[in-house]
Amino acid sequence: MNITKPTTTKQIKRTWHLIDVKGKILGRVATEIARLLMGKNKPYFVRNQDCGDEVVVINCLEVKVSGSKEKHKLYSRHSGYPGGFKSETYEKIKSTKPNTIIVKAVERMLPHNKLQDKMLARLHVFSGAEHSYKDKFQVN
Repeated sequence: MNITKPTTTKQIKRTWHLIDVKGKILGRVATEIARLLMGKNKPYFVRNQDCGDEVVVINCLEVKVSGSKEKHKLYSRHSGYPGGFKSETYEKIKSTKPNTIIVKAVERMLPHNKLQDKMLARLHVFSGAEHSYKDKFQVN
């Protein structure tokens, strides 16, 4: 009788993925990034361990949204104090903090547990085509 052995931390191998989001739809790219961060593409995936990969996202200034979301999509937050509700449109966020768009979309697709912060720490977002992880992608 074969018994399935649990995944150990020694088995987890992290690879680097470069994703160019130029001209791609935000939600579809975010699901792809979330899958890589969780490690769902690996045969030894388990939900209770962080077995995902490192993901570098470039050109986030040129990500697309469908329909009229460019003008009507809102990003909201609350400070916890009376009158502390703030909301901004997609357009304004894209012009001031474009990296936030990708990070928020991916964050909301990851499981809301203790591993979420560890997964998000492996997400590296850049607004242009230049990034500081070029040495990770060199082929030998």
